[in-house]
Amino acid sequence: MASACLAMILANSPLDSLYQSFLAIPVETRFGSLQIAKPLLLWINDGLMAVFFFLVGLELKRELVEGELSDPRNIILPGVGAIGGMAIPALIYVYFNYNDPVAIQGWAIPAATDIAFALGVLTLLGSSVPTSIKIFLTSLAIFDDVGAIVIIAVFYTDSISVIGLAVVVACLPILYMLNRSNVIEYSPYMVIGIIMWIAMLKSGVHATLAGVLVAMFIPMRSKADPSFSPLQNLEHDLHSVVAYFVLPVFAFANAGINLRGLNSEQLLHSAPVGIALGLVVGKQLGIFSLCFFAVKSGITSLPKGMTFLRLYGTAALCGIGFTMSLFIGGLAFSGAAPDFDERIGIIVGSILSGVIGYIVLRRSLASESGAE
Repeated sequence: MASACLAMILANSPLDSLYQSFLAIPVETRFGSLQIAKPLLLWINDGLMAVFFFLVGLELKRELVEGELSDPRNIILPGVGAIGGMAIPALIYVYFNYNDPVAIQGWAIPAATDIAFALGVLTLLGSSVPTSIKIFLTSLAIFDDVGAIVIIAVFYTDSISVIGLAVVVACLPILYMLNRSNVIEYSPYMVIGIIMWIAMLKSGVHATLAGVLVAMFIPMRSKADPSFSPLQNLEHDLHSVVAYFVLPVFAFANAGINLRGLNSEQLLHSAPVGIALGLVVGKQLGIFSLCFFAVKSGITSLPKGMTFLRLYGTAALCGIGFTMSLFIGGLAFSGAAPDFDERIGIIVGSILSGVIGYIVLRRSLASESGAE
């Protein structure tokens, strides 16, 4: 939050040119004819965010193998909620922008949830938050992340390089053999991961997806010492790096919206309005309505400590799309020069969702336990 605010301050001060110049610093690496030359902003978005997605992949594998998602009974409610929480916001955005060929490219922006910020709001409510709410929110966000990964791979991939993709595919059996041999040292996986990242970057598929693929092959348990989990150990080590470096740097690089000269036409453009409404209205409507239907129809049930009011508050929190929405927005409009700034809708929608979710959950938690 502090990094995003700092970026906003710099972007609207006399230091704006310095801020923009910093993000535009050319960074280049070359090995023979292989060259990667990008401005610093893209190194952050393509490189540092690969570390973020690597952590997402580790969390996903842990949850599927040994966590809450390993029990099919725990999958239904957050899975249903995630479907509604991605479909309805996207449909709301499309409704406002279907006739704009540029703006329509951002249809997936309000479908994302920022789990770090959403859980951050939950911590403000203290120890009174039932574990079931945290588990539901985390599980739903994981499904949401999987959906975002698929969307990025399918809809935000430019022309495909067969050679680059072939290198990525060739790396997969090597990772598989490392996993089957129960290699618990991290360096071989990191070397293959870097090769995959470069190949993915050159293939046209977004490079951050390499992080997810590598994470799937990190061993869950050591055969020599079953009490030791290489995956959980690495996940624990990366948490602080991502929370205190990767995400703040990403927020600083992407949240700098210049508000000077901004007019009502830009503020009320269908793209930022569609994003804000998608996050605030779409997330609540999509998640709560589908979960409500699933519970009432007997498909699943509310976990202990969860009421419909608390479910609604949690659904509102999922409208905080900040990091993932900014990331998808950067992909959606990377090759265009739109006459709007999608980040306005992301920030407004995320703030409103956080405030609504906090107020609803605080009220529900203050009421009698189990009261609806």
